[in-house]
Amino acid sequence: MKDRVNQLFKDKFILVMLVLSLIAIVAAAGTVRIRKGNREMEESPYLEIRESDGIIAQDETAGLLPEESRDGNESIREAAAGESAEDFYEESAKEAGNAERVTAESAETDAGAREAGAAADSSLILDFTEAEKMLWPVHGNVILGYSMDQTTYFPTLEQYKCNPANVIQSEVSTPVFAPADAKVLEIGNNEETGNFVRLDLGNSYTAVCGQLKEIPVVENEYLHRGDVLGYIAEPTKYYTIEGINLYFELQKDGKPVDALDYLE
Repeated sequence: MKDRVNQLFKDKFILVMLVLSLIAIVAAAGTVRIRKGNREMEESPYLEIRESDGIIAQDETAGLLPEESRDGNESIREAAAGESAEDFYEESAKEAGNAERVTAESAETDAGAREAGAAADSSLILDFTEAEKMLWPVHGNVILGYSMDQTTYFPTLEQYKCNPANVIQSEVSTPVFAPADAKVLEIGNNEETGNFVRLDLGNSYTAVCGQLKEIPVVENEYLHRGDVLGYIAEPTKYYTIEGINLYFELQKDGKPVDALDYLE
């Protein structure tokens, strides 16, 4: 009888241990599954939800000047200008095409008259010196000053770089005047300054006036101080945040100098 009781207790003990072991296994499996699910949620890129606050903040600060230079400047400039990439470049190409067409038509129309004028003024002596003062091509605030010894911040480009010119604030269609007696060396166009006129002032001094339209002068033409050499155009994509301006660069022996030191 005693042996049967002992055997019964032994069987119950084994049964209880089996039940407890089964419960422990089930609990362990559930814990592993929960941890695995949490890890998958952390690692899965499809479960990340982008907060709308960041998008709103980006829209609100699109027009503000950033504190640091960043890569990917092209897309940021387009956002600051409030234009899509496609519209932005289409507009830039259209402006460049119109400017070139205006320049070409003006040159063809006035070629004979200008050549005669250049011959008539060929006796004009170009003798600009450091002692002389130039006429301001346009009147306005300098929004980006000459800086070749250290870099300066360009808001549209969102980067620091040297500046060989003075960027002078102006308005569209404002006339631009020859700063001194000069000869037109070149009329051209590039992405940064748009349509420009390069002038020979004499004594190895040259000047460049950029961001122009409706240029009435031709190459090799002689200009007197104060003659109109063009009109202010819309800014190129390099200056959308800075706004409408005249790009004015002065050089001596092919090296940039600060034009403000020579202006009246």
